[in-house]
Amino acid sequence: IAYMKTIKYFVQFLIIFILFFVFKVLGLKFASYISGKIVSFIGPFFRSKNIIESNILKALPYLNKSELKKISKMMWHNYGRILAEYMFIKEFRMSKVKNNIEIIGQSKLNAIIESNEPVIFISGHFNNFELMAMHLEKSGISLAAVYRPLNNKFLNFIMEIIRKKYICKNQIKKGISGTKQLLSFFKKKTSIALMIDQRVSEGVKSNFFQHEAFTTTIPAQFVKKYKCKIVPIYIERTQGVNFTLTIHDPLEYSNSETIETITLSLNILLEKMILKNPEQWIWSHNRWK
Repeated sequence: IAYMKTIKYFVQFLIIFILFFVFKVLGLKFASYISGKIVSFIGPFFRSKNIIESNILKALPYLNKSELKKISKMMWHNYGRILAEYMFIKEFRMSKVKNNIEIIGQSKLNAIIESNEPVIFISGHFNNFELMAMHLEKSGISLAAVYRPLNNKFLNFIMEIIRKKYICKNQIKKGISGTKQLLSFFKKKTSIALMIDQRVSEGVKSNFFQHEAFTTTIPAQFVKKYKCKIVPIYIERTQGVNFTLTIHDPLEYSNSETIETITLSLNILLEKMILKNPEQWIWSHNRWK
C-alpha cells in the first residue's frame, strides 16, 4: 500500500510539474485564470464534496442549494489560481506585478519594527495566503512562519524551496519540535506568523461557528507567557491577480483572560474574516472532525 501511495504521489508531482512549466509560459494573468477554471472543474472529484458542503452549512446554515454550490465552485477556482500563482511568487516578491497588492495598515507594521518587540501574526487560509508572510518579511519584519508539510513528499520538497526562497526564509514545521523552534525564534525577537484555522490534535475545543472545533492555543500561550501582542492580518482577492492585504490593530489582553477565552476571541475574529468573503476561504479542510 505504501508503494502504491508513492506511485500516486509521484504521478501527482509529475502532472503539477508539467502544469508549472505551462503556467510559466502562459504568464501570470492567463495562467491564474486558466488554472482556476481547470481546478473548479476537476477539484470536486478529488476532495469529498460532502465535507465541503457540510462545513459551509455549519458556518452558513441559511444557504440554499445553488448558493452552496456557488461558494464551493468559487473556492475551487481560488485553489486553482493559487496553484498557478506559485510559479510567479518571485515576481510578487520583486514587485514586478504592477499594482498587485494593495496594503491597508502598513504603518502598523512599521510601528512593530520600530518597537523591536516580536508579535504573533495570525490569519487563516484565505485566498493566496502565502502573500501575507511574504509581505511581512519584505517589509522588514524579522519573521518565522509555521507551515504544515504537504503529504506528497515530492511536491513538498519543491514547495519548501519556493517558501524559503521567496515567502519567508524561516519555515517551521507544525508539531511538537516546531513549537520548540517557535520559542527560540521568539526569544531572539523574531515575530511568528501562523494560521489558526486548521484542526490541531494538541489544541483545545473552542466554539467556531456555533460548533466545537479543536483549535490551536499557541497564540494564547504566547500572550500568557510573554504578554505579547497579537496582530490579525487578512488577504482578499479583489480582481484577477490583484489583492488587498489588511493589517489589523494589534490585540492586547488583560491578565484576567485565560487561554480558553483568548482562543475563543480569535475564533470569533476568524469567523468575521471568513464571512467577509466565504468563497475565498478553503472549506475542504475537515475542521469540525
